Order: sequence, then C-alpha cells, then structure tokens
Amino acid sequence: MSWNDKLAATRAGLRNLHGAIPDTARAFGALGKTVKEGGTLDFKTKEFVALGISVASRCEPCISLHVEALVKAGASRVEVADVLAMTIQMGGGPSMMYAAKALECFDELVG
Repeated sequence: MSWNDKLAATRAGLRNLHGAIPDTARAFGALGKTVKEGGTLDFKTKEFVALGISVASRCEPCISLHVEALVKAGASRVEVADVLAMTIQMGGGPSMMYAAKALECFDELVG
C-alpha cells in the first residue's frame, strides 16, 4: 500500500471515529489548532517535533499525517532527515526502522 493510500485510509478511519464521538473529536481538533497556532515555535518546527514523536512511538498513521504537513510547510528532505537522525539517537533501533518509513513517505509525497 502506498503512503497516499495509507493517508486516505487514515482519514477515512478518522472520519468514522469522529462520527462516533463528535464532541471528543472537536475538542481534540481544537487542542491541535491551539498548540499549532500559539506559542513561540513556528508551525514547521512543531511538525518536526510531532514527526519525531510519531517515529519514536511507531505510529505509521501519525508519520503520514505529519510528513504530509511538513511537505505542505515546505520542509526539505535534508531537514526531515536531520530530525529523523535525532529521533534515532533518542529512540534506538525501533526508531531507526520507523525513520526509514518516514523518509520513504516523504519521498513518495514529494514525488
């Protein structure tokens, strides 16, 4: 399955979940909007943090969503790779495996 297919499946799953728990989904969406728009770090930096956490926690759907956000924010492959290197340093072998998935996702979505 391609990363674009995984993104579509993730979005479909989230729409289904949102339909079942609309109040929770709205509250979670508001939290996301607040943390991404407020504070001192810019959006792209915050997405780099989110990508690192996604890789370290081995969440493929999270990886796809945050890589997509980084592509849209104009992140370069070199920047993404640098974040992945730091994630590997902090997370060891499992982070290395998911960092490879994240870079594959970036390459496909830019592609």
